[in-house]
Amino acid sequence: MIHRRQIQTSVHREDVLRLSASVLTIGSFDGVHRGHQELIGTAVVMARKLGVASVVYTFDPPPKALLCGVRPLTSIEDKVARISLLGPDHIIVARFDAAYRARTAGDFVGEIGALTPRVIWVGADFRFGSCKSGDPLLLARYFDTRILPAVRCEAGEIMSSSRIRALRAAGRSIEAEILEGWSGRSYARAVHASGGSHVTA
Repeated sequence: MIHRRQIQTSVHREDVLRLSASVLTIGSFDGVHRGHQELIGTAVVMARKLGVASVVYTFDPPPKALLCGVRPLTSIEDKVARISLLGPDHIIVARFDAAYRARTAGDFVGEIGALTPRVIWVGADFRFGSCKSGDPLLLARYFDTRILPAVRCEAGEIMSSSRIRALRAAGRSIEAEILEGWSGRSYARAVHASGGSHVTA
C-alpha cells in the first residue's frame, strides 16, 4: 500500500543537485499512475531504511510528448505535486528538449553519478540517452540497479500511461481514473507488492 504524506520536497533542474548518497528512481511518470506510485513508493521506503535521501528524476515534457506528439496526462505542476505527496526528499525535473534528447547515455550516467545512488529503481522499459541507447543493463554496469515488475490492475492489464490515454479517448473516464489512482477510492490498491529484481550487467 502506498501511504501519502505531506513533507518538504525540494525540486531541482538537472545537473544541479549533488548528494553524498541517495536512492534514485527515474521515469517519465506521466500521470503518476498506480504503477508509478508503486515504483516511487518502493524507492522512498528503501531510502528511509538506508537513512539516505530519496530522489525522483523525471522529464518535462514526457519524452513521448516530444517524440510521438502525444498530449501529457498532467501538467508538470500537477505531476510534481502528485510526486511530492508520495514522500521523496528531492524531485529533479529535466527539460526534455532537442538538446537533452541528443545527450549520450554516458552523459546521463555521469549526471546521475553526482547523486551517488546506492540503488536505482526503474521500470523494465526504461531507456535513456540518444536513440534510446541506454537501458537498465547499462545502468547496472555502474550502479546497483533494480527493476520493479509491471504493476497490473485487477483485470490483469499492465498499468501504463498509454492505457490511460486510450481509455480517456474512448470516453471511459472512470476506468482511467481507477488506473491513475488519484481518486480517494482507489489510489492505494496497486496489486503488485514492493520487491523487484536485481539487475546484473
